[in-house]
Amino acid sequence: MKKIGILTSGGDSPGMNASVRSVVRTAISYGHEVYGIYYGYKGLLDENIQKFDRYSVSEKLDKGGTFLRSARFPEFKEESVRRQAVEVLKKYGIEYLVIVGGDGSFMGAKKLTELGVKCIGIPGTIDNDLSYTDFTLGFDTALNTVIEAIDKLRDTSASHQRCNIVEVMGRNCGDLSIHSAISTGAKHLITPETGFDKEKFINELIESNERGIEYSIVVMTENITDVIQLAKEIEDRTGIETRATILGHVQRGGSPTAADRMLGMRLGVRAIELINDNIGGRCVGIDGDEVIDMDITKALAVPSRSKKELINLFEITK
Repeated sequence: MKKIGILTSGGDSPGMNASVRSVVRTAISYGHEVYGIYYGYKGLLDENIQKFDRYSVSEKLDKGGTFLRSARFPEFKEESVRRQAVEVLKKYGIEYLVIVGGDGSFMGAKKLTELGVKCIGIPGTIDNDLSYTDFTLGFDTALNTVIEAIDKLRDTSASHQRCNIVEVMGRNCGDLSIHSAISTGAKHLITPETGFDKEKFINELIESNERGIEYSIVVMTENITDVIQLAKEIEDRTGIETRATILGHVQRGGSPTAADRMLGMRLGVRAIELINDNIGGRCVGIDGDEVIDMDITKALAVPSRSKKELINLFEITK
């Protein structure tokens, strides 16, 4: 019997609950004990820890967010704080720790691994910005939320002959923007990978308008520019009625799609399989249709995937 802790950390994403459910029930089926740690790394320090049974994760599969909750905890970057966390784990006899989260959460897992804790990372972030895996938990659900929103915005944009700039989440990764722009037939795409030349973009809008294109959907990744100010500038300079829509945190919510539920379940099983083999310091992911695992340090060092093929697809089909 092994004692296993599980926590969710960083931004929530649909599918996290599916992965927690999978870890708990798979572990118990092998005869292990599982402890849910609430509020991420902060909850670990605060000893917000509860022993789980199979029923602790009942009716969680279809729920968005994370029932284990999450919390930002920048203090965890300090080695002294991490050492306190190690002592808490020892106090409870927890030998293994499963962490569901993004790159910041994985960095915490890497640091705990260096202190002797056997950690397994499960990628949970809507941004899809962990390049060692094809997809992260929550990306598919968030993508479908974005697509639904853009499809609805198209109706009002067409009715009023407007340009509508839609700001999509992703931080430094344009995957949500690229996939949603292709899937909705947007006219313009601006991401960290494409770059942003404001003058060129505005000239393209003017040319489109002169060719008789009555409305435009522009998909833009967050943090590139102030989209509210950009919309005002476009309207002032060109006379084209322009609106900006910031989708914001609605992209993180909602019941996970079947794809995210299945991914969460499969990754949870692989995490326990690694623990059964006394393996730590790894993270799990998906490559094609194959569940994989990788050294967590190497996984964090995998460079960003090229988006050239998808961006070309957008340009050809827009």
